[in-house]
Amino acid sequence: QVQLVESGGGLVQPGGSLRLSCTASGSIFSIAVMGWYRQAPGNQRELVASITSYGSPVYEDSVKGRFTISRDNSMRTVSLQMNSLEPEDTAVYYCNRISAMGFLPWGPGTQVTVSS
Repeated sequence: QVQLVESGGGLVQPGGSLRLSCTASGSIFSIAVMGWYRQAPGNQRELVASITSYGSPVYEDSVKGRFTISRDNSMRTVSLQMNSLEPEDTAVYYCNRISAMGFLPWGPGTQVTVSS
């Protein structure tokens, strides 16, 4: 069974940066479109960035120009570099695939808190 584990979150001041990483077990990773999602308290989980198996990224409007998604298929990792962080970016961040077959089991997520 594929397992996803996110890491790299923390507390950062507005304008700061964090780099999130997600490591996946299982051989399907290299062919999967992967995404970073986030869920703030009281809100639904939302997709903020995705990347194809070939490395083509797509970003939600609110993070364009600030976040960069990347992947290393050999290491089964997908990363999210987050710059110019804003308080509105505060959420638990998760990675998962984007597939008509549905989500993989969700990992624990990693908390990002942007506050002065």
